[in-house]
Amino acid sequence: MRHLPKHARPRWRYLAAELRTWPDGAVDRDGFQRALWYAAQNLLGDPGSADADLSVVRFRFADGVGEAVVRVRREATSAGRAALACVDAVGGTPVGVVVRGVSGTIRACEESYLHADGGVTGERETLPPDGSSPRSRRPVDVEADGGYVGATETEVSDLVSESTTD
Repeated sequence: MRHLPKHARPRWRYLAAELRTWPDGAVDRDGFQRALWYAAQNLLGDPGSADADLSVVRFRFADGVGEAVVRVRREATSAGRAALACVDAVGGTPVGVVVRGVSGTIRACEESYLHADGGVTGERETLPPDGSSPRSRRPVDVEADGGYVGATETEVSDLVSESTTD
């Protein structure tokens, strides 16, 4: 069987996605792929889901934080982004998905948008109005009586400083 000529081959785009869940949450590649297909089918219907042809190409997940590279047809990039935004749970574990960027190759996608290869770190520093040193706004999960509570390092340090002054 002969290969298709270059002009007749499908064109792909790659979506870099960041995944977050509670620290004790477990998410695997197969479960994420299944949740993505389910979300795409519910949002786009069978024909739209087949046109987008979403598939997970790369996947890493540990300690409640992960990243994935999802392949989508070039004409359905916005539909693929919307389907990723609809993923809210994987195997019963609540998950937050953020699309970091779109690229034409897997390598460029990993280098530009994912943590492992020096891309976006996700950490933002802001300067307080008084001009003092910058403070990190990185998300932190605090264990409480009923489970975990989401906060930022700034909020946690403010609570600690308030409790020590009282």
